[in-house]
Amino acid sequence: MKQNNKFLIGILMCLVAVVAWGGMFPVMGSALKVMDPFYFTLFRYGIASIIFVFLLTKQEGKKKLSPDGAFKKVTFLGTMGFAGFSFLVFLGQQLAGQSGAVIAAVIMAVQPLLGALVLLVTKKIVPKPLTFFFMVSGLVGVVMVISKGDLSVFVSEDTNLLAYLFILLGALCFVIYTMGAGTFPGWSPLRYSAVTSIFGTISITVIVGLATFIGWLKVPTLTMVQDISGELMYMSLIAGVMAFFAWNIGNKIITPINGILFMNMVPVTTFIISVIQGYQLTTFELIGALITIASLVGNNLYVRKVNHRTSAQTKLRAAQ
Repeated sequence: MKQNNKFLIGILMCLVAVVAWGGMFPVMGSALKVMDPFYFTLFRYGIASIIFVFLLTKQEGKKKLSPDGAFKKVTFLGTMGFAGFSFLVFLGQQLAGQSGAVIAAVIMAVQPLLGALVLLVTKKIVPKPLTFFFMVSGLVGVVMVISKGDLSVFVSEDTNLLAYLFILLGALCFVIYTMGAGTFPGWSPLRYSAVTSIFGTISITVIVGLATFIGWLKVPTLTMVQDISGELMYMSLIAGVMAFFAWNIGNKIITPINGILFMNMVPVTTFIISVIQGYQLTTFELIGALITIASLVGNNLYVRKVNHRTSAQTKLRAAQ
């Protein structure tokens, strides 16, 4: 009974995280009209990392702030999960224009399939034929959402394909960050969130500082910061601290292979909020999103079935 309750808590934590992330794309839609995604990311995670450090120090002590000799790995994962994800995804959303929030949310839902590619590259684990099928069908769904039924957009001069590439690369960064948590089995979700946020924020500061020094970026005015204060609070506290912490707790309990399934809720939440805000969702977009979500759900259920069968066979051989 206790194990079932713990699993339900894990599910709830993942659900809380993805609903918060589903809301962040419409929220960022208005913020990106005022401030560039780079300085916004710096302010967002500057606030979030301070809160994470405070919580970790209170709960587990100052010693837990140390990366325990894993400086390079923590720096890499923090840079992927905080700098890489936010820089690339929100830059892509900004370049994509009015439909950026919906497109970003749908591409986020492809993360389980990106995870399969990461396993192929890093551990030489070849996707099963059915998984490959789901990868292709999921991609078809994404193309439907982006094109809205007009494939000529992919060759049109008015279409910024670089925007979609940025969002996809940002999604890949977060997949790497999520899977990296498994390499720290002795760390609590709070410690992984806090330590990676520290090093991620350092990377963000260095990148933004250099870009400003070169002249690529301009320091936002106080008026600009005041204009996006509400969006900043949501992105820092709700989609930042609360969502990251809940996500890492949930994945710790139910494992990443189950947790990543909840990313399918991101576009659903985004669609609902975007429609309420006045976005005209076409039937073709909706069908494409449903195909993508169905592909990801089907692949996750298939992978879990295969893993369960393999586990049962292993136990049987051990018993013999």
